[in-house]
Amino acid sequence: MSAKAVFIEELNEGLKKEWEQAGFKEPTAVQSKAYGPVMEGADCIVESPTGTGKTLAYVLPVLNKIAPAEQKVQAVFVAPSRELVMQIFEVVQTWAKSSGITAASFIGGANPKRQLEKLKKHPHIVIGTPGRLEELIKQKKLKMHGVKTIVLDEGDQLLIPEHMSTVGAILHSAMRDRQVLLFSATLPKQLEEEAAQWMNEPVSIRISKEETVQSKVDHIYFVTEQRDKILLLEKLAKMQGMRALVFGRDIGNLDVMASKLSYKKVDLAVIHGDSKKMDREKAIRSFRQGKLPVLLATDVAARGLDIEGLPYVIHVDFPESIAQYVHRSGRTGRQGASGTVISIVTPREERELRKYARELKLELKKKELFKGKIVDERPVYPKKRPAVKPQKKK
Repeated sequence: MSAKAVFIEELNEGLKKEWEQAGFKEPTAVQSKAYGPVMEGADCIVESPTGTGKTLAYVLPVLNKIAPAEQKVQAVFVAPSRELVMQIFEVVQTWAKSSGITAASFIGGANPKRQLEKLKKHPHIVIGTPGRLEELIKQKKLKMHGVKTIVLDEGDQLLIPEHMSTVGAILHSAMRDRQVLLFSATLPKQLEEEAAQWMNEPVSIRISKEETVQSKVDHIYFVTEQRDKILLLEKLAKMQGMRALVFGRDIGNLDVMASKLSYKKVDLAVIHGDSKKMDREKAIRSFRQGKLPVLLATDVAARGLDIEGLPYVIHVDFPESIAQYVHRSGRTGRQGASGTVISIVTPREERELRKYARELKLELKKKELFKGKIVDERPVYPKKRPAVKPQKKK
């Protein structure tokens, strides 16, 4: 029996119906490999590249295990950012609608009264950011005694010092026999060992690049001085057909970029950790609909952000690590689609970028702009010296 046959055969009727309507063919490597261990109740540590269908790899088996008749929280999904929480919530809602399974999302900054009303409706699945979930547990509003599965999405971000104690508190609030699933695009060995302390003989699943649906993603770069980066970004933004998720280091840098680009009549939106919920949702919706050529974002705000068919990712502020380059770049070329990753670098950053490319085994091409189009770097020929006329002898 094929991976697809096993995968589909074991889904409940509601999920089978949604699978067929979604038009999917074969499950991805991470979906087929994680399904069995998750369904069997094993704790799992799963590493799979960005854009390989990780969310469905845990959502489908967890939904399959939910008992709709039991009106209590049975699964908790923890994610590091508001955007990722909302994205997971949308996925769960889409796939659960034929199964009678309900879900609720909880993020910091939202109206506490409305969030408590959600819990009174006894959702089967709760999705939230670490701080908000811990707060609800401490207030005894979120009861964990019926929780059978806890999922940590973007695990490498949840296991940083800022979140470690909070995540630990959430896990310890559930029964000892609860199942813990950790999913991440990148997971260093050290973090895997830290995660294992909360688990019982976890199954380790690592999906290699060779096992994924190969996307056609081009990695190109432009070299310029630091002061000219925004000027180059402006020219790229004004190219026909441009729709790019642009990464800046922090809120201050994004604000400077946004101000200068807006002055040059570039339509854009900005999302970062301090953005208001309504502003963020409006920005992402407009960008998804193709109304804006540029969406400026910090790494935290873009975590888990899924823009279908996104053609470009642009690194303006250089990524601080290979993992950051991978996470940012993974917003394009998802599920076999094509895309282009553009890095705008200084001469010093060019050396570091080439080092990243060697380690990631990427083909990296240097480009330049010529008459509003991206072209291969043109050779620079030395200027010919003017011919010196021989002096006449006196």
